[in-house]
Amino acid sequence: MTVDAKVTEKALRLRELGAGTLVLPNAWDAGSAAVIAAAGAPVIATTSGGVAWSVGRSDGQGATREEMVAAAARIAAAVDVPVTFDAEGGYGDITATVTGLIGAGVVGINLEDSKADGTLHPVEEQAARIAEARAASVAAGLPELVINARTDVYLFGIGEESGRLADVEARAAAYAEAGADSIFVPGLLDLDALAQLAAGPLPVNAMAVPGGPAVADLVKAGVRRISVGTGVAQAAYTAARKATLELLGEGTYTSLDDALDYGTLNGLFPR
Repeated sequence: MTVDAKVTEKALRLRELGAGTLVLPNAWDAGSAAVIAAAGAPVIATTSGGVAWSVGRSDGQGATREEMVAAAARIAAAVDVPVTFDAEGGYGDITATVTGLIGAGVVGINLEDSKADGTLHPVEEQAARIAEARAASVAAGLPELVINARTDVYLFGIGEESGRLADVEARAAAYAEAGADSIFVPGLLDLDALAQLAAGPLPVNAMAVPGGPAVADLVKAGVRRISVGTGVAQAAYTAARKATLELLGEGTYTSLDDALDYGTLNGLFPR
């Protein structure tokens, strides 16, 4: 498989940006990606939930690999910046998924250690899956692919609370050795714990949520990648619901007052 030089350049750019702090408002389709990029985001990260909803599926690998790869291709084609795609648990065949996403123009992936039944892959098993993803990226011609290894220890409340940080640290060490570039720990927003984890072998990705620490506080704790999961997609769908309720109820449309104008949005895409 031959990778376009522009894709390699984007992968190297993602790595360069990742050496600092990345703040990532997650996109879910070509339109949201174009809007987020036009607003100044240097990288587009996706949310698996948002992408799944956009193709009429549920989150948690409710969409097929083919559907997600096709969505990734549309997103990557809509922007000039690097795209890192949430590949969830890999959709069964990790090699096929990584190969397909690279072919779609993606230069980074999330790969999580949780399974559909709410349990986690054992550390050694997940490390092998990450190693497979790395090997697949090399075979596909993009060894520079950025692998963001997600662990759901905190999100799913796995094990005794007192032992979770040690569990994540052990996973970070194993995942780093297997070829991961960073560790994503959704559900962990304790700044002291994040700081301890940030002193480990991998840069840390935290998922910001309403009411949680501000970006500046996360950065001070050593977090290098900050994303918001389905948050922006939820806000967009909430806006659609709010406008619909107003139109069908009061018969007014003040909810549309601050919308981006048609020309601005239409101008983001080629004819």
